[in-house]
Amino acid sequence: MMAKRQAIVEHPFGNLKQWVFGNGRFLLRQLAGASTEMALAVQAYNLKRAIQVLGARRLIELMG
Repeated sequence: MMAKRQAIVEHPFGNLKQWVFGNGRFLLRQLAGASTEMALAVQAYNLKRAIQVLGARRLIELMG
């Protein structure tokens, strides 16, 4: 089960920590701020991945 989790979750989370947070720490404090920051980071990561997979033009076509 841990190997499956590492394959699915750890890579994107590691990318998020490196790409968005830089040093791996949240800029905002308290649970509400940290969860908001994480939600924005995940949304940016998902959008970046969708552009890589589909391409920007195809993604715009699908959204519009």
